[in-house]
Amino acid sequence: MALITIAPDSLQLDNSKNAPSPEQARAWCRQLEAGDILYFPQTPISFRPQDLSFLLGQQQTGSTLHKNIAYKPNLDSVSGLDASTTGAADLKQLQAIMRQYSQDVTRFLTRFLSPYQGRWQLDYASFRPQEEEGRDLPLRRRNDLLHTDAFPTRPTRGARILRFFNNIHPSRTRDWVVSDPFPALAPRYAPQQIALPAAGNSASRALRSLANAAGLGYAVPSLKRSPYDDFMMRFHNFLKENASFQADCRKEYLRFPAGSSWMVYTDMVPHAVLSGQYALEQTFLVEHQAMVSPESSPLSVLEAMTHSALV
Repeated sequence: MALITIAPDSLQLDNSKNAPSPEQARAWCRQLEAGDILYFPQTPISFRPQDLSFLLGQQQTGSTLHKNIAYKPNLDSVSGLDASTTGAADLKQLQAIMRQYSQDVTRFLTRFLSPYQGRWQLDYASFRPQEEEGRDLPLRRRNDLLHTDAFPTRPTRGARILRFFNNIHPSRTRDWVVSDPFPALAPRYAPQQIALPAAGNSASRALRSLANAAGLGYAVPSLKRSPYDDFMMRFHNFLKENASFQADCRKEYLRFPAGSSWMVYTDMVPHAVLSGQYALEQTFLVEHQAMVSPESSPLSVLEAMTHSALV
């Protein structure tokens, strides 16, 4: 895992015609897919001062019901707000800011990672107004424990989880710790401590399809998961619950300054947020077939380990 710094003058953001060369874009994709983090000391995303002021004025209560405020682009809706403290006007303004943020990140990455263009699903954007250090959350929902990402209710079926982050705090760093990427970790623990995924047969796939068609997947999220998604969810929980891994694994500490951005495949890189407040994030689910180096993906690693198709 390496931190790859992208200098502002290499982006040429003031001219939409000056997109990165195809070779450079493929190189950046390849680095991401290998588990590197692409870091922008100066964010390529523009914010209006009044929008930043509004976001910095927001504060969630101590409730554990929602960790973040989520924007769902497909519905153009915001969820996770504290209804007792949010008026209609504030909700509308927050929705507009999150919509613009999602669109701006998508526009930037469409150019910056051109090999993926049109080959991703735009997932949630989120706003994280709370201080991360010392949050009282259930173990599986804690951000300060190293984990790879998997979504309990939104299986990816082999698509990669790419996340773009912005630290919008005016002065404080956002502090992360990361560890060895998935291709190194999976063989270390599977199948000795966590069972490998079992390939689904035609009957199980038909049952899963029938259950989802009947709407049961919303009531029982596990019915929506492929064998791959089931393993990734179990692996997420396994890492958070594994005290020896949390204590003894190799760690690299990163501090992202105010006004910076970074992106990483969070299904590949175990990561945790140790401290920081006020961050924005946009998630993309990138098709496995769009990968520049598909052999390094978690799906390819697991299929090589099991000698089976898992989606």
